Amino acid sequence: MFPTKVRNVHRLLKFRHTVSPSAGKASCSRLVLGIETSCDETGAAVLDETGEILGEALHSQKEVHLRTGGIIPTVAQQLHRENIQRVVQEALERSNVEPRQLSAVATTVKPGLGLSLGIGLEFSQRFVRQHHKPFIPIHHMEAHALTVRMLQPVPFPFLVLLVSGGHSLLAVARGVDDFMLLGHTLDEAPGDTLDKVARRLSLIKHPQCSTLSGGQAVELLAKDGDRTRFPFRTPMGQTYDCCFSFAGIRNQVTTTIIKKEVEEGVEQGTLLSCVNDIAAATQHTVASHLAKRTHRAVMFCKANGLLPSDNPTLVLSGGVASNQYIRKALTIITEATGLHLLCPPAKFCTDNGVMIAWNGVERLREGKGILPPNVDVIYEPKAPLGVDMTAEVKAAAIKVPSVKIKIPN
Repeated sequence: MFPTKVRNVHRLLKFRHTVSPSAGKASCSRLVLGIETSCDETGAAVLDETGEILGEALHSQKEVHLRTGGIIPTVAQQLHRENIQRVVQEALERSNVEPRQLSAVATTVKPGLGLSLGIGLEFSQRFVRQHHKPFIPIHHMEAHALTVRMLQPVPFPFLVLLVSGGHSLLAVARGVDDFMLLGHTLDEAPGDTLDKVARRLSLIKHPQCSTLSGGQAVELLAKDGDRTRFPFRTPMGQTYDCCFSFAGIRNQVTTTIIKKEVEEGVEQGTLLSCVNDIAAATQHTVASHLAKRTHRAVMFCKANGLLPSDNPTLVLSGGVASNQYIRKALTIITEATGLHLLCPPAKFCTDNGVMIAWNGVERLREGKGILPPNVDVIYEPKAPLGVDMTAEVKAAAIKVPSVKIKIPN
């Protein structure tokens, strides 16, 4: 999907902890250390100004949170505290870069889990003060949106759909720090919905799913399911904006699960015989909802000249963007509307230090948001993205033509 930048494509095929052969040339380029602790991944990476990954490291808390049935903020905080020093040190060692060679340190400060953000920010501010380096505070969602530009020269403006465990939004990216928000979730994020459905179905007890996240488990089982067996309703059909609501989908699924448990005479916590079909129907409804709202966003952008007429682009990013069924649903929309769909590889869709470092590179290039090391910065668990245009989108009341979301398993 990314034919340019051969050296970066070559790196994507390598094991994530290999050291760059060009790391010895680090002193010839401005270098940024990126640090990510917004949720349950402790990530760090060193990039040069061309986007070449010189070294990276990641500590995942996935197994711990699978055992507890969800992310417990105090547990996530403690795991970040225990691992951040090691993760940053490993990224620096793998890049053959000394702290004195860094041009800046970029760190996620918003939005996310407050206790997790605090660990990354506290560590970073100590680091930049110790080594006298500029500090670049990073908006987590901006970083997701711009990761694609590390891999391919995607010009502004472009439409972006960010979907993850904590976020869901549609925005027009007009610059490194210039976004127009067209729609956002009104309740819970799609990744959260899929995780909750997986927990209610007790998919961790399924022999194929014991080591998978909820969303991964749903996607895997859905491949062998019949989505038409449970025709869940796509929400907000008569609401002509680009916002999302996934709680209603989850309520429909939960009601069906309770009904099937009664029919099969089993207690909650027992795997249902129709679990694959419920997974398939849930995934299809989530994908359809995303696709329909994105379709309206495309139409709004075209009506208001917000995208270039030549090769307009939709970028799909965030952890849930790794779901191949959702990618196919968005492909149907982009093919119907004449947009070019770009999706970063799965490893760059989830939270990582690379995307934070890249956002730091983009900001360093343009001299935006760069602070001296002695400035106090606060983290923000809740933070909007860009200029809110949701009211204007709703006022436009654009009716979306019917597009059949038909995707073979």
